Amino acid sequence: MRIVVAPDSYKGSLSALGVAQAMVHGVGKVFPDAEVCTIPIADGGEGTVEALVAATRGCLQQSEVSDPLGRRIMAQWGVLGDGQTAVIEMAAASGLPLVPAAKRNPRITTSYGTGELILAALDAGLRKIIIGIGGSASNDGGAGMARALGVRFTDIHGQELPEGGAALAELQQIRVDGIDARLRDTEIIIACDVDNPLCGLRGASAVFGPQKGATMPMVGELDSALRHFAALARQATGRDVAERPGAGAAGGLGAGLLFFTNAQLKPGVEIVLAAVGFSDLVKDAAFVVTGEGRTDFQTAFGKAPVGVAKVAKRFAVPVFCLSGSLGEGADEVLAQGIDAVLSICDKPMALEECMAGASVLIESATARLCRIIKAARSIDERAGLQRHS
Repeated sequence: MRIVVAPDSYKGSLSALGVAQAMVHGVGKVFPDAEVCTIPIADGGEGTVEALVAATRGCLQQSEVSDPLGRRIMAQWGVLGDGQTAVIEMAAASGLPLVPAAKRNPRITTSYGTGELILAALDAGLRKIIIGIGGSASNDGGAGMARALGVRFTDIHGQELPEGGAALAELQQIRVDGIDARLRDTEIIIACDVDNPLCGLRGASAVFGPQKGATMPMVGELDSALRHFAALARQATGRDVAERPGAGAAGGLGAGLLFFTNAQLKPGVEIVLAAVGFSDLVKDAAFVVTGEGRTDFQTAFGKAPVGVAKVAKRFAVPVFCLSGSLGEGADEVLAQGIDAVLSICDKPMALEECMAGASVLIESATARLCRIIKAARSIDERAGLQRHS
């Protein structure tokens, strides 16, 4: 019997590989003789570089870049096994975990470091770049990223704007003539796990701003600034992308890449699943166990567990999702190919306790799930015998 274990990371707690290993241990307690196929998954956020580099037998690189507050850090990126494709996680340079909770302020955080990672890939001679854009700390519409690539953003006095989303309200002119010429011959694929537009009630500021530290007044301020930015970017580039699904991802970095590069938006999980050959691995499986740190209404918009389920359902393979927590709208994933969604928590506990003990909780929850599956298989076998007796 083949069982496929294909989880995303539990952000802030375990990598996708760590989650998968815990699940494998849980499966082994109930189905010790099963063939367990381990496939760590990502959807454009944390773990995308690790998953793609491992799947293609590529290599990891490091570059010095600016973090969301402008401090210099070392950020990891990768080169795929073809030796021609770079893979970047914007979270490595511009991610929320890089900013202490007390300093989170999307009015001033920047995506500049992500642009520096793109430059590092260009300097390495790579002309195909996959960019995972989940988990950002910024809300600057990708202006910081574009500035690193040579775009100029100036105010009414011709002065360069400060970094951050709030400064875009003072934007008067965008100059694209200084953008790195190598981008014209570079294929950029944006691995994105959401379909939000840049502005409005489902836009970058309203949906994702609060988790980056934005108060309600800040949300309105940032949304207005992004609308202003989008209007001037449309004039400067001739591209109208603000309403494109995914433009609002990563604080509007999706829009920034679409405005200033020849980028294409694709569901991040589809890129990863194709790279690991998931269809071939899952087609003969008895069932799949996937999971993520928190499952809620956003998961149904194409995050990793749903991406896994959509492929598995082509082959009528059952899919079970084990999550660190279940939020509002978690059951919406049941209409997306997932057969059951369960929390790993076996008793009331604080978030900190759950995160600290995630590995043990995942292993135990996987074993409980497998015992239920084993019992269900026994019931089916007995029912079959009774029908033929």
